[in-house]
Amino acid sequence: MSSDETPSTTEPALPDEEFAWHKLIDVDDLPEGRVTTVTIGHESLCVSHTAEGGFGCIENACPHQGGPLGEGSIEKGWLRCPWHGYDFSPKNGEPPGAFNDGPAAFRTETRDDGVYVALPTETPRARSVSDVMVETMVAWGVTHVFGMVGHSNLGFADAMRVAETRGDLTYIGIRHEGAASFAATAYGKLTGKLAGCFAIAGPGSTNLLTGLYDAKTDRAPVLALCGQVPSRVRGRGAFQDTDLAAAFADVARYSATVQAGSDHGEIMSLACKTALVERDVAQLVFPDEVQELPAADRARVGSPEGRTGSREIAPPAGPLADAVAAIDEAERPVIIVGNGAREGMVDIVALAEKLDAPVVTTFKGKGLISDHHALAGGVLGRSGTPVASWFMNESDLLITFGVSFANHTGVSDYKPIVQVDFDPMALGRFHGVTHALQGHVGVTARAFGQACAAAGRSTATEVAERWAIWREEKASRRADDNEEGINAAALFDALSRLVPADAIMPVDVGNNTYSFGRYFEVREQSVLMSGYLGSIGFALPAAMGSWAATQSQPEFAGRPVVSVSGDGGLGQYAMEMTTAVKYGMDITHVVMNNSELGKISKEQRAADFDVWQTSLHNPSFAAFAELCGAKGIRVTSLDELDAALAEALAHDGPALVEVITDALLI
Repeated sequence: MSSDETPSTTEPALPDEEFAWHKLIDVDDLPEGRVTTVTIGHESLCVSHTAEGGFGCIENACPHQGGPLGEGSIEKGWLRCPWHGYDFSPKNGEPPGAFNDGPAAFRTETRDDGVYVALPTETPRARSVSDVMVETMVAWGVTHVFGMVGHSNLGFADAMRVAETRGDLTYIGIRHEGAASFAATAYGKLTGKLAGCFAIAGPGSTNLLTGLYDAKTDRAPVLALCGQVPSRVRGRGAFQDTDLAAAFADVARYSATVQAGSDHGEIMSLACKTALVERDVAQLVFPDEVQELPAADRARVGSPEGRTGSREIAPPAGPLADAVAAIDEAERPVIIVGNGAREGMVDIVALAEKLDAPVVTTFKGKGLISDHHALAGGVLGRSGTPVASWFMNESDLLITFGVSFANHTGVSDYKPIVQVDFDPMALGRFHGVTHALQGHVGVTARAFGQACAAAGRSTATEVAERWAIWREEKASRRADDNEEGINAAALFDALSRLVPADAIMPVDVGNNTYSFGRYFEVREQSVLMSGYLGSIGFALPAAMGSWAATQSQPEFAGRPVVSVSGDGGLGQYAMEMTTAVKYGMDITHVVMNNSELGKISKEQRAADFDVWQTSLHNPSFAAFAELCGAKGIRVTSLDELDAALAEALAHDGPALVEVITDALLI
C-alpha cells in the first residue's frame, strides 16, 4: 500500500506503565533513509532514520502477517513492509489514510552518546502450555531431545530452553532432522527409555520419518515433537502447510494435535506412555499459536506414577509344562536369542549353562552374549558365522527368545521350536511353531531353568572346536590382498582386539555390516543397528544418541562409543560430525572407504546385471573430519591400522578413522 500523504512525525507517548531508557544505536550507526533491526532484551525493534522524523522506533512485526519491518525500506518518508508493501510512519507506526492498524511505537531520544528508546519494563515470562508439556515429558524420563528450532516450533523450543536452564533437559541441535530421529531411536534401542526428536512444520517433520520407521520396525520407544503452521491457515496452502497427522498415520502408534482446550499434561502423558509401553513411535503436533498460550492456573503436570505395570509376566502353567517336557526330551537343543531377548540375558545364559546348550544370536541380537563365552556360537543367518549355522543344523530343538523369524535370521522352520516372546503377534508370525509361549523372556527362561533337568552333555568342547575351525579360516582371509585396500577380515580383527570391551557400537547398513556380523568378535560390547528397516546412514546419528545415553543413564556412564559405517552410509549424515564437535561428543567413527556402494554392486552381480551407478566420488573423510574440528586419521595400509585405531580411541572428543578398503574382500 502506498500513499502521496506525508507520514506523521508525531512523537509516540511515553509508556503508561513503568519503563526504562535503553540505548538503541550510536548516532552515526544508521544513515538517513535507512532502517535496521535492534534487539533489546526479548523485544525486537525496527529502528529508522529519516529526514522528516529523525530517528524512530516501532515494533519489528507488521501487524498483518508479522513481516520483519526492520528489513523493510524507506520510500518517500514511509516505512514499507518487506512482505506485502504496507506503509507505516517510521516515527509512530501510523498508516496513511483512514487505517488504524499500525504497529506499536516507542518514544526515542537522541543524546550525545547515542539514540535511546523508552521501553516498558519487561514482565516475567509467563508459564505456557508448552511448559506444562515439557515438564510432563521430563517427568516421564525424557532427558534428551534432538532437533532443529524454526519458525513453527519456537514456543515449544522456548519451554525446552527453560527446562535446560533448570538442568532438567539436554537439547542437541542437529544438521538434519533425519539424524535427530535416528539419534532418538538409538537412545531407545540402547536404554529402553524415551528420547525426543523435534522439528518444524512441513519438511522438517517429514524428514523425521525414516528414523521413526526404524524405531517402529525395531520396537524402540521414541517421541516425535512436530511444530505446525497456525491453525487459522492450516489446510489453506500456507507456507509449509502439511497434514502431519496423515503423514505420520502409518508410523505413529499414537498421534495427537495439541489444541487450546486439551488437557496438556495428560496428552503428553499418553504420548510418553504409548511410546514406552508399546515400544513404538508417539507423535505430538503443536500448532504455532497453541505453543505460547498461557498455562491454566491449575494446569497439572503429567506423571508416570501409577500409569504402568510390570511387564515381567510368566506364561500359563500348561504351555510352560509342555515346553519343559520338550526341552528335557531334546538331546541337542540350541538356544537362539534375538533383539527381543535384551532384557533377559542373565536368565537365558543361566538356562544355557544348565542345559549345556549352545547359544546363537540373530544379527540384531549380536552382542547379547560374548563370543568368548564357552557356549556362544556367534551370529546366525546372512551376516553370521559357520559356527552358528552348524549348531542349528545339528540341533533337534530350537529354543528361541525374542526372535522375529524374519528371512534374514536364518532360523530353520522345519525344526521343533519353542518360541518365547512378550508380543502375542510375534508368536508363529510366519509359520507355526511347536510351542508358543507369551511371556517376559527373562521370567520364562528362569522358569525353564527351575523346571528343566540338568544336562549331562559336554557342549563347550564342541563349541571350541567349531570356533577353532572358523578362526583358522578368518586368519586365512586376513592374508588376502588385491592391492586395492585393506580387507574386511583384517579390519574387524583389529577392531575386535582394540575396541574396549564395554563399548557401545552402532553399525551401519551395507557390506560393512555383513562383515561386522561375520568377523567382529564381541566381548561385552552393546551393538546397535537399523535392523529390519535397514536404513543406510544409521551409524553416526546413532552414535550421537548412544553418547547421550552415556551422559544421562548411570548404567551407561563412561562407556566409549565406537561406530562403523561404509562411505555410502557416512555420506548420508556426514555433516553431523560438526554436531559431535559442537557438543564435545566422545565418539570414534570408523568408515570403510572403498569409493563404492559395494553391497549394491554385489547384488547387481548376483542378479546377473551389470554393475552400474554404484561408484562414489568421496572426499578425504579424515581431512573432512579435521575441517569439522574433529580428529581425522586416514589408513591406507595394514601396518598403519592398529596405531590409527588406538590413537582415535584414546582421543578425548570426536574422532574419525578412514580406512581405505577393498570392495571385493568383504
